[in-house]
Amino acid sequence: MTVLHTPATDRTGARTDEAAHVITGARERIDALDDRIIGLIQERVAVSAVIQEARIASGGRRVNLAREMEVLAHYRDALGKPGTSLAMTMLELCRGRV
Repeated sequence: MTVLHTPATDRTGARTDEAAHVITGARERIDALDDRIIGLIQERVAVSAVIQEARIASGGRRVNLAREMEVLAHYRDALGKPGTSLAMTMLELCRGRV
């Protein structure tokens, strides 16, 4: 079997134009999903800031560790061990500067 290298196969690492087409379409979907995920995280950061402000204004602490443990467990249960790392990163983004 002769493998033809076209710009599409070179960009995707595929060995055929058909596979390159599938990969290109899937990558476009992934890019769109990443944009949505980033938007949702930015929205979560904003909502978290509202919660932190209300908690501080009432005399409480900025961070509620019990709630963070619930979030960590939720991500771990849904995504396995890597979910915990993902949740930690998201919580760090939402806490802002400590």
